[in-house]
Amino acid sequence: MKTLKTALVAAALVTAAALPARAGTIENLERERAILLETLLAADMVPQDRNTKVAVSKGRLIDLERMVIRDKSLAGRNTPHVRAAFESYDLTFLVHAATEKNLTLLDHWLEEVGVSTQSLMNARVGRR
Repeated sequence: MKTLKTALVAAALVTAAALPARAGTIENLERERAILLETLLAADMVPQDRNTKVAVSKGRLIDLERMVIRDKSLAGRNTPHVRAAFESYDLTFLVHAATEKNLTLLDHWLEEVGVSTQSLMNARVGRR
């Protein structure tokens, strides 16, 4: 019985590994945006390295944001994931929204998530 279970699990893993990963345009956009935000918030990064990585990521995001906007396959999909992406335009299309508001990417993102200079100045380091 244990051998059969092991064989079934192994077969499932081989089958899953053989299938191509299918990430849509929104998923790719979200992945690249997460990489950009991680770069912007990295405390251990030298400013020159940060600027280089942000420039590369920003270029990718511009392309991905345009791809999502033009993706006709999203028009008929009313999934929570697609709805949430288009309902929060300023966070989903971060580069375009920051440009429209004439803000830096980080300033725009912080503003959208509700973090202000005043709230940062009032914050205290501590444990929860």
